[in-house]
Amino acid sequence: GSCPKNTSGQKSSTGAPPSPIIPPKRSKASPEQAVPEPRGPGYPTPTPPVFVRKMRNAAVGTGCDIRLKVTVVGDPQPSLYWYHNDDLLNMENQEYGGLWIRDCKPSDAGLYTCIANNHLGEARSSAVLAVLDLGEGNITGEVVYSRFISFMFCKFQV
Repeated sequence: GSCPKNTSGQKSSTGAPPSPIIPPKRSKASPEQAVPEPRGPGYPTPTPPVFVRKMRNAAVGTGCDIRLKVTVVGDPQPSLYWYHNDDLLNMENQEYGGLWIRDCKPSDAGLYTCIANNHLGEARSSAVLAVLDLGEGNITGEVVYSRFISFMFCKFQV
């Protein structure tokens, strides 16, 4: 019984000449290869959700678009639930891990929370969004939302 030197995943084919290591079938991404497995071979260990990147406080001008982003890991992939203050948001047409708020209005300001859960646990991340009226160079928007401003630095100082 001689041991073949190259045993990197090749099935030892009986009688056939050794083929060059060009896997022809794997060039098209099959469903298994579409998502690289971060934990190496074998069965991944189920893990509860963890926010690798949490939501950040933000300030935005009225009429602007903003995307609140999070990065969550967990196995199985956690479900994400987004809340504005305490209202669950409809996440149709939203990408996983992000919440687009388009054409921001003062009513969009407030506390946003993302809750990630799977059967092993739950994690949450929250941030405050301030919506500033930057239209006429007055400070009414900042006065109205001064309690939100205290959480963050306003990016829109001229």
